[in-house]
Amino acid sequence: MLRIDRSSYICRSFFEEDSVTTVGDPGAYTVTFTNLKDGVHRFEFELDRDFFASIADEELLNGNVAASVELDKKPGMLVADIDLSGTVCVHCDHCNAPFDLPVKGAMRQVYHLNGRQRYDGSEDDVIGLEPDDHRVDLEHPLFECLELALPARRIHPAGECDPEMEAALARNATRTSNGPDPRWAALNTLKETPQGR
Repeated sequence: MLRIDRSSYICRSFFEEDSVTTVGDPGAYTVTFTNLKDGVHRFEFELDRDFFASIADEELLNGNVAASVELDKKPGMLVADIDLSGTVCVHCDHCNAPFDLPVKGAMRQVYHLNGRQRYDGSEDDVIGLEPDDHRVDLEHPLFECLELALPARRIHPAGECDPEMEAALARNATRTSNGPDPRWAALNTLKETPQGR
């Protein structure tokens, strides 16, 4: 039997446990799937200040979101069903002041385990993994689920907007509702006069 001394081997990373190929950087939202048996496995994640700092998204300032991931390992694929609920701090679209917005969302992410060469990338919710991949990083799917859970318009509940901004918006609204812009008056006369040929 050939024994290789770890200290004299040129490629020491071969012996390091962290040298396995990963999808994304190993971190708090990474799951090693090679040691899991086929079937459903449940993982819980807290999306807190560290998560929001790592994604560096301008819309999501901070938050406290509980995420539950059911990872169903099947031969040749992983199916991650993501459910999340909590609050995120966003800017109000009306007054631009930050406020805590309740969010609740769900998403499915499928990982194809038989190599990228067999998966053509035609489906948006499927990610192809190489045969030597051992981990999946769920940070981006969690972020996508959170983004999809946000409403298109994010506004404070009634009466909670910044009063100074409300007053400024009301002043601006009365200024603009005084009538049509005089620059368009000349164009309106063209529309009203008959055209002779």
